[in-house]
Amino acid sequence: MQDFKDIDKPKRHGRGKGSGQEGRNAFKTLDETKPQKRRLKIILPIVAILLASYPILSLFGSPRPRPADSNAQSSRPPVRLDKVDNWGAFRLAAEAYPKAMEQGGTFSAPLAQGGTVVYAINEPLQRKVEKVFRDYKVPYGVFVAIEPKTGRILATVSHSSIDPNWANGACYNLYPLASLFKIITATAALEEKKVTADTPFAFNGRLTSENPKYWRVRARGNQEMPLDLAMGKSVNPVFGRLAGEVVGRDPLLLYAQRYGFNENLFPGSPVLPSTAPPPGTVDELMRMGAGLNHGVKGSPYHAAAIMATVANNGVMMAPSLAKEIRDAKGQVVYTQQPQALRTVFTPQTAAALAEMLSTTVKSGTSRRAFHDRRGRPMLASVSIAAKTGSIDGDSPEGHYSWFAAYAPMEDPQIALAALVINQHKWRIKATSVGEQALEAFFR
Repeated sequence: MQDFKDIDKPKRHGRGKGSGQEGRNAFKTLDETKPQKRRLKIILPIVAILLASYPILSLFGSPRPRPADSNAQSSRPPVRLDKVDNWGAFRLAAEAYPKAMEQGGTFSAPLAQGGTVVYAINEPLQRKVEKVFRDYKVPYGVFVAIEPKTGRILATVSHSSIDPNWANGACYNLYPLASLFKIITATAALEEKKVTADTPFAFNGRLTSENPKYWRVRARGNQEMPLDLAMGKSVNPVFGRLAGEVVGRDPLLLYAQRYGFNENLFPGSPVLPSTAPPPGTVDELMRMGAGLNHGVKGSPYHAAAIMATVANNGVMMAPSLAKEIRDAKGQVVYTQQPQALRTVFTPQTAAALAEMLSTTVKSGTSRRAFHDRRGRPMLASVSIAAKTGSIDGDSPEGHYSWFAAYAPMEDPQIALAALVINQHKWRIKATSVGEQALEAFFR
């Protein structure tokens, strides 16, 4: 039986008899007759011309699907305006969104079959994020904001200074979630009543260590930190040990599923299903719990929905891109109504998570972005729960910087997720995008 540690190792092949030399020289043994040579002299130039012209000819073929499209989505029949449900409305609104225009503070777009979709977009918030992405020439950036209690989409922005086509559907696509997954790890531990927010937790290794072999506790000389502060500082060893030695594999996967991983959480919408592959070893489980598994992926829509769920006392609401839809005669055929998707966890767990997430801005990884040089909070009147994430990725290639938050904590009005993918030259981090977005929203 092949061991887990050998699965990812490339296989090495030797140069035994018949292994390589015969295969490389096989074509050299073919004899060509004179008629064959004459035909090849005619055919080969034609083939070369066709191959050279293929990129040009391909432009006249069918257009490439948007990044978020799949064969199943593209083959779906059109949504009928006389039978529009929440997900049908989401699909219509997403298809029309590239043509959305703002007039009098309201965003709307014409529908292909006639009629109009009206969005719940918050104009100052939308414009501010668009300007930040544009001014900083962000290589790749996406932003989604949701109203936690209703599921209404308050902003959706995608931008690329490198490849403008990438922005089409970028908010619906999947990216490594990095340390945002620590929220799921904490949820599992809290719901199973294994810990509380202020439970002190021993660990070893640097706070940003990525190797589980350095995390395990020794007989003495261990570091210790309460879980709420460990969340704010995004301490990998703490959440790795929490997943591997306290929560366990099956409970972690169970709560990942409750949050909507490994299933079609938003059916009928263009949002791709998030993934959380089962870990095969304890070390893989620890890395997953710490947010270091590159296979754990989610969309900005799902990330914003996760934060909105914490803000809404554990109840996940269906995100709604359309506020209202009218047919060609101006008759209202759809009006958004809040729709609860599921209860993910209890209000008690939501309160504990809020306590943990509040430390991110107060004393954790986002403190600098939310305080001036004298240490004064830039949004002093707004209490914020947040989580950051950071990981390298390859689609597109770069350093992935996440920021997810909700505010105010006492009466949440907005939940958001920002992702910035920087390359060799860093432009701006997602935390700064989130801070400026919250400033625009609460101004």
